[in-house]
Amino acid sequence: MANRGLENLAEDRVERRLAAILAADVAGYSRLMGADEEGTLRALTAHRRELIDPKVAEHRGRIVKTTGDGALVEFASVVDAVRCAVEIQRAMADRNADVPQDKRVEIRIGINVGDIIIQGDDIFGDGVNVAARLEGLAEPGGICVSRAVRDQVQDKLSFAFDSMGEQTVKNIARPIRVYRVKLGDGTGVKAVSAERRQAPSAASDKPSIAVLPFQNMSDDPEQQYFADGIAEDLITDLSKVSGLTVIARNSSFAYRDRAGDLRVVAKELDVRHLLEGSVRKAGGRVRVTAQLIDGGTGAHLWAERYDRDLTDVFAVQDEVTRAIVDALRIHLTPAESARVGRRGTADIDAYDLYVRGRQQLRRYTKASTIEARRLFEQAIALDPNFAAAYACAALAVKNERMNQVAADPAAADALIRSYGEKAASLDPDEPTIHWLRALDGLSQRRHAEAEREASELLRVEPSSDFAHSLLAQILVHAGRPAEAVPHLEQAMRLDPHFPDLYLHVLGHAYLLLRDWPRAEDALRRRIRRNPTTDSSRLLLASLLGHQDRPDEARAEWAELMRHHPSFVLADRRKGWFYKDPADEEFVVEGLRKAGVAD
Repeated sequence: MANRGLENLAEDRVERRLAAILAADVAGYSRLMGADEEGTLRALTAHRRELIDPKVAEHRGRIVKTTGDGALVEFASVVDAVRCAVEIQRAMADRNADVPQDKRVEIRIGINVGDIIIQGDDIFGDGVNVAARLEGLAEPGGICVSRAVRDQVQDKLSFAFDSMGEQTVKNIARPIRVYRVKLGDGTGVKAVSAERRQAPSAASDKPSIAVLPFQNMSDDPEQQYFADGIAEDLITDLSKVSGLTVIARNSSFAYRDRAGDLRVVAKELDVRHLLEGSVRKAGGRVRVTAQLIDGGTGAHLWAERYDRDLTDVFAVQDEVTRAIVDALRIHLTPAESARVGRRGTADIDAYDLYVRGRQQLRRYTKASTIEARRLFEQAIALDPNFAAAYACAALAVKNERMNQVAADPAAADALIRSYGEKAASLDPDEPTIHWLRALDGLSQRRHAEAEREASELLRVEPSSDFAHSLLAQILVHAGRPAEAVPHLEQAMRLDPHFPDLYLHVLGHAYLLLRDWPRAEDALRRRIRRNPTTDSSRLLLASLLGHQDRPDEARAEWAELMRHHPSFVLADRRKGWFYKDPADEEFVVEGLRKAGVAD
């Protein structure tokens, strides 16, 4: 009897094992099937027969099951799983290269490693569920992995990873730290996304450069802000040169802790040249080293070390900028020559406060905004003619106003105007002032004024991704979405790690152009990167309504309301900035068709 009991326990024991799980599905499958059911099935069957199934077998994977648009695959090795996924996505990008955007079969992949439950040929458990949620976070043509996967393969494979932070996903109790695999060729180069493939590479027609974060060689690690300030000012100076394409700080600074072959970095950022360096600040002295590197060969084109008094740091920055321009044989116009190296202050203490203020402003918290304003105002007290400090102080107060921190909104508005006017009087080309004026013009529906200020910002900083995206946003609201798209493509080119807001503006432009596939792709990508967005879900619901897909539209609206239960469409419409009322009506009409608007 006792023996029989033990046999029953053995029979009831759940079989488990550790495995790497790959979940994949086809992005926009319902749309593809709705547009061309037979063609989509033929294409998907060919991809599976000719590419996916052979790659899984090559990397010793087991296809657990397939659905109409997806697959679940088990691997004994997490290295094999990631290699297989990368090779599939690279090959899919090649297979899709000549296929129209609205007919491409693009796959999203998620990979997790964890404990799974075995039942017959099927697998279950949190390890599987997490892989499925990661797949949902991936972009079309992309791969998302869990932290456990990244940690196990990062020293074994050459692929790089971008952190997407912690993500809260459905039916998983704890947030998941997610990483995006940077795709490309065998060196681990990031794959070019669909919207970047459509845009001509600026690297092909003029020199291009990324300024990597400078190393802090000071004894005090807290001096990192100063090294960052030097690199950021060099980015700003180089961005003023129309004959040069400069990658945005947001993307180049992503390589702060990245070790490895700089040729790989250049390929990932799609640039011909890199600038790297270091800063050592001690007492009243500063040592700055800088090296200009050929991104194709890794060779040094120019290098210099500067040992100077701290008060000479501005001259060092100017010399580095001009040395780069000379090395790349770029001709500066007289206006550019005057703008390059313009610091706005000769007071090193005021500059130090200004750099620290910029660092605080970039943290985007209420406390850091208040601290940024305090630092900018201290800089102004030391140098009352410091235009950039006035401009950034105006921006800090505006952020206080928008975040409802300002105790007296009317007084805050007056201070914004005062600081802005002072900055403009000291330096009419101060970029932040054009930025603030463009935003004010748009918010008050003065579209011509907003476009003029954004165009001025672009004139002053031709390589500013933000200037391109701001002008695009204004053009969309001014009823000229077709003109906005090239600016968004260039913004994404200048900042490969672009903010998710760029996808929203791109989706908005395509929606007004009635380009349903591109609009849906951009909006869904934005939602995957920012699941709580109400603005992109609203536009997507409108799009689905126009396409006679009311059930999907209502599902998106329900998600919007779940994240924002106090959302009221009438209140949101008060904050829209359309020049043509017909554009606003078009968005609302789509919601009405879906039955989610009055």
